[in-house]
Amino acid sequence: MRLRIMVGILLLASVITVGITVGCTPQEPAGNYTDISPAEAKEMIDENSELIIIDVSPAYEAGHLPGAVNYYLGDGSLDAAMPMLDKNATYLVYCHSESASRQGAQKLVDAEFMNVYRLEGEYEAWVDAGYPIET
Repeated sequence: MRLRIMVGILLLASVITVGITVGCTPQEPAGNYTDISPAEAKEMIDENSELIIIDVSPAYEAGHLPGAVNYYLGDGSLDAAMPMLDKNATYLVYCHSESASRQGAQKLVDAEFMNVYRLEGEYEAWVDAGYPIET
């Protein structure tokens, strides 16, 4: 009888230890977005008609990349739109300031969007490269 109790306690301890270990195993970190130059972004836009271009800035009306949609990061528009977006589509994220585009791209990656790119140099670099804009 005593042996059965000891075996039961050891089994229970093993199960608890395994459960704790599995529960504490670090999860895979979220993926990353890819920074691309204005020239690479222009090529991507020209070659992929399904590309979704997201401007996360409040300055969308002042000028934006052709075909871009505005999901302003600061008012929660991006968060509100994400459940309706295809996680397997390809996204190009930019802003008029670097920190917002980094945050926007990372939000998509953290939500398990698979193909996220960020425009290096933001809107200003696009304009400086002489590429078209819409107002």
